[in-house]
Amino acid sequence: MELLIVSLASLLAGLVDAIVGGGGLILLPALFATFPNAAPATLFGTNKSASIWGTAFAAVQYSRKVVMPWRSLLPAAGAGLVGSVIGAWGVTQVDPDLFRKALPIMLAILLVYTVVKKDMGRHHAPRFAGSQEAWVASSIGLTIGFYDGFFGPGTGSFLVFAYVRWMGYDFLNASASAKFINVATNFSALMLFAYQGHVWWHLALLMAISNIVGSLIGTRLALKHGSGFVRQVFILVVLALICKTAYDTWINA
Repeated sequence: MELLIVSLASLLAGLVDAIVGGGGLILLPALFATFPNAAPATLFGTNKSASIWGTAFAAVQYSRKVVMPWRSLLPAAGAGLVGSVIGAWGVTQVDPDLFRKALPIMLAILLVYTVVKKDMGRHHAPRFAGSQEAWVASSIGLTIGFYDGFFGPGTGSFLVFAYVRWMGYDFLNASASAKFINVATNFSALMLFAYQGHVWWHLALLMAISNIVGSLIGTRLALKHGSGFVRQVFILVVLALICKTAYDTWINA
């Protein structure tokens, strides 16, 4: 029964994550509910061991249908990897409690801005080109990569928003680019958890397969229905993140 629960949660998480990010909102609570006595680090590591595969498969699927800006995306992914490592080190030096308290407010601002700006992300009109685009994308990758390593919740949504707001991408292209950066940040976190022995490999394989299946379904839905659909899912996921993080921070603290 435990395997069935976490496998279904992993499938649904992969589906949501492939569209706009936020799969951890589904899979992590399922893991904590199913294994309440497990060390949190082990559940976080096991989550990463599954989600990285779904994100990677989604990235490959997007690259076959969407023109990927490789000249800016590869440096951004590299910067995300570096930022994630720095963030993971930073969390050992500084208490991330301030981030935890501020996160629901940050997400609420992001949500209101997206809802008010109804045309934002509906049309793909990149604002930068060449080396300038690479520098801007790398700055985004480094900053949000640091956040992912330091704290984590909502990383995919922040990446999508950054690409839409500052790079001028539509939601579909932003989601596609975000996947590659997210693979890099997830990889560094997974290596850290694995090195410390915080991964249940006997669950990881089955969860990874389920996550990939969900990811393939989510990617097809996003490619079929386009930016308008991705924008709607983005709003729903961010709203769910606000509710979850606000409850964890202010009510269930």
